[in-house]
Order: sequence, then C-alpha cells, then structure tokens
Amino acid sequence: MAQYVLEALAVLWANKTRSFLTTLGLIIGVMAVIAIQILGSGMAGAVTGVLGAINDKSFTIFPNGRQPDFTRAAISVAEIDRAARTIPNIVAGIPLGATTLAVRLGLTQAKLRVSADSDRRFITSPIRYGSGFTRAEIDAGAHVCILLDTAFTKLKLEADPVGRSIRAGERRYTIVGVLAKPNAGIAPNITQTDVLIPSTSYERDYARGRPVLGARFLVDDATRLAETETATLDYFARLKHGRALYQTIDRKTYSSAIDGIFAGLTFIVALIGAISLVVAGIGILNIMLVSVAERTREIGLRKAIGATRFQVLAQFFIEALLLSSIGCAIGLLLGLAIGAAVNEFALVKISGVVAPIPWVRSVVIATAFATLVTLAFGTYPAYRAAQLDPIEALRYE
Repeated sequence: MAQYVLEALAVLWANKTRSFLTTLGLIIGVMAVIAIQILGSGMAGAVTGVLGAINDKSFTIFPNGRQPDFTRAAISVAEIDRAARTIPNIVAGIPLGATTLAVRLGLTQAKLRVSADSDRRFITSPIRYGSGFTRAEIDAGAHVCILLDTAFTKLKLEADPVGRSIRAGERRYTIVGVLAKPNAGIAPNITQTDVLIPSTSYERDYARGRPVLGARFLVDDATRLAETETATLDYFARLKHGRALYQTIDRKTYSSAIDGIFAGLTFIVALIGAISLVVAGIGILNIMLVSVAERTREIGLRKAIGATRFQVLAQFFIEALLLSSIGCAIGLLLGLAIGAAVNEFALVKISGVVAPIPWVRSVVIATAFATLVTLAFGTYPAYRAAQLDPIEALRYE
C-alpha cells in the first residue's frame, strides 16, 4: 500500500500544474463550506452577544414606515403611561426618545445622546458605579443621570464619577450611576444612547408635551410576549382610530431576522460549494481518464509481468484519492484560516462574544467531501484501467 501511495505522489508531482488545476474547484468548494461553518458558529455567538443588552421581557413599539405619514403614529407620554396601566401583562412603559447634546464634564466635552429611562429592569448591563434611579427621583423629575460605558469613555473618566455633575445643553444633571460595558459590542448602537435621565425629566426638559415616535414596554410574563405585543398594536391602532400603523420588535425578532439572513447566506455558499464539488469531481474524472490513456502501455506491461486487476485498480484509485484529499486538505486549511480571521477581527469585536471554532465538524465535512469525490469520480477511471487487456495495452501507441 505504501508503494502505491509513493507511486501516486510521484505521478501527481510530475504533473504539478495539472494536479493543482484539477483540485482547484474542490479547494474553493471546501474552503467556502468550512468558512461558512465557522462563521455560523461565530454568528450564533454574535447574535447572543448583540442581543445580550436587550431585556427578553421587553419590546419596542414604533410607527410603521410604510404608511403615508408616520408622524400620525406619534405617541404622547400620557398615552404610554395609560397603555402600561391598561394592557394586561405590561408592568412599565417609557418613551423612546433621545436628543444629541453637547455634554461637558470638567474640561472635557463630547456630543452624546441623552434619552429617557426610568426602570432599571429595562437594562441588562450591570452597574459599574453608583445605582439606578430611585422612585422619588423619577416622580420628582430630578436632574440626575446615569452614564453608559460609551459616555464614561468619551468623557475620559477613569474613576468613580458618582456625585459629580455634567452639563447637557443648558441643563445640569448629577451623576448617580455608571453602567458597565455591556456583553454586546454594538449594544450602544442598538439603544442609541449615552446618557440616561428619568423619563419625567426627559418629558419636561426635551419632549415638553410633544409626542414621541415610539415606546418601550416591560412585561411580567415573557411567555406571553407575542400576545402582549399584539394587544399593544391593537390598543394604539384603536387609540388613533385606525389612521396609524405600528410595528413592534423584541429580542426574538432581532434573533429571527439575523438567523433568516444567515440561513440565506448559508444556502448560497452551500450551493457554491456543491457546484464546485461537481466541477472538481468532473475534473478529477477527466484527468484520471487522461492518465489511464497516457499510461496504457505501462498498465499492459504491469499486467504482463503479473500485476492483478485489483492492484491496477488500487493504483489509480489511490491517485484519485490523493487528488481529492490534497484538494480537501488545502480547502480545509484555507476555510479555517478565513473563518477564524473573520470571526476574530469582525464578529468578536462586534458582539464581544468568542464562539468556539467547530474543528471536528470542519474535519468531518472535508473528509466526507474527499470520500464522496473519490467514490463518485475516481472509481470509473480505476475500473477502466483494471479492465484493460494486457495484449491490447502493449500494442497501444
């Protein structure tokens, strides 16, 4: 068997360019499939990380952009409070609104997003310094604030700032807490805020009775989230007498949307891999048939001195197996490298979650591809070589 392998390697090495071009389709196919497998694991981790900052017991309602005038769907703070008291399973509601202000702390100034938040349960990020808002601060519309990690960084803070005050626009707020960096690397982009103030303060200082284009609601029973979202959509549709359309989004919706996108990408890449596999298999079939034709006299000579059909078959079958194995091995290494690089330098930075690379599954896929190609496209040339008549083979020119 070792002798067969050495002879097969010698033949492939003697035709390096032809061997490489023959396996190129297989390399591309395996590389694409392996890379997408790794990215799939990375994406799963990224989804977990991205959604880590979204409370799975909350949802957001906002105007549907497909209506002629979405400003008709604007909601007042009073309507949000009334919905929270009226709709079953909802325990709290806050306006979804933010404004960009020049925020100054000491000698440092930065453009930050200031938004309303009155309930610690809406936030999953842990507290780094201080605490959340008290009920008294919310009821009184106190000039207090909580800094997110983005604000802590942009204001160049290094120590506990609780008790100090910031100037946001024309108003001053006392810092009562700082949130730690969330699990999700892009969570600040999802919440689109840097500084939190009580919803009552936001309404008085910025909304000033004007309606907002959305609200966040917290539910008591997460298993009834879909039911509650439907009830909320119906409630606000009736409130606007059917002249406004709304939509909701929650953690599950985010996850389903991302999963759907990735499923489409997976199908496309799998299709490319399958096409490359077929093309590579045809290439191997063609090259092996050419090799049989080129070595007809050699086959006749081997049979004339006692080589059996099985030995000839094994020789050419091993050559096909080596072509497939080398192509799959190169594709495996490239796929692992590309997938791991994208996962490390893109997905991990986006999500903050390091997903394990599916080494075993990748090796199994590459091995299965090599086996399938060899059996499907390498068996016939080997069988044809084994069936050659030694007398006719010796007379072949």
